Amino acid sequence: MSAFKNMNPKITIIDYGIGNIQSVKKAFNFLGADVSVSEDAGEILASDAVILPGVGSFEAGMRGLKVRGLVDVVKEIGANNKPMLGICLGAQLMLSEGHEFGIFKGLDIISGKVAYFPDLANKEKIPQIGWNKVYAPKEVSWKGTIFDSIPNNLFDFYFVHSYILVPDKKDNIFGLTNYGGHEFCSIIRSGNIYGCQFHPEKSGKVGLEIIKNFIKII
Repeated sequence: MSAFKNMNPKITIIDYGIGNIQSVKKAFNFLGADVSVSEDAGEILASDAVILPGVGSFEAGMRGLKVRGLVDVVKEIGANNKPMLGICLGAQLMLSEGHEFGIFKGLDIISGKVAYFPDLANKEKIPQIGWNKVYAPKEVSWKGTIFDSIPNNLFDFYFVHSYILVPDKKDNIFGLTNYGGHEFCSIIRSGNIYGCQFHPEKSGKVGLEIIKNFIKII
């Protein structure tokens, strides 16, 4: 039985030919959400909320959106502040440009760039693969957001990435993580639009809590 039977928001996972779609869909299905996978512009725009998943290169991600005619669709959703969750590459594509194997234009929903990890003081391996903590900047409150009820800096989340989110504005930095002595932005936010560098759908119970909270805000 759905935990959200009285709300029943329509959620669409955007299929742009790249990404971790099935694991994301499985997590939403586990929580009883009304979720579908689509590359149809009309269906995506008619949704109450969208998920932009992704694993792979920035260029390939943007190319996948372009060939399906979805770039302007996702931008429109962002401009309307409709609830959106970007995961890993999906979060990176929300920024203005990516610096992976060249410089490529992103969706520019949130101003900023995607850059390679800098030299790490502790010489940790890149990509970062595995579990790491996420915490809120000092001036940021997670109350009433998709991170509501997530204890700050107490749980680990699952990461797989070589490139990091670098928003232009401090206001868009919603979560931080430290790897190899380097503190980087691991969550971006603008209104109802969130992007997580980590994978909530692969982060156990605490990841499912984030997804559950996302459904609640729709």
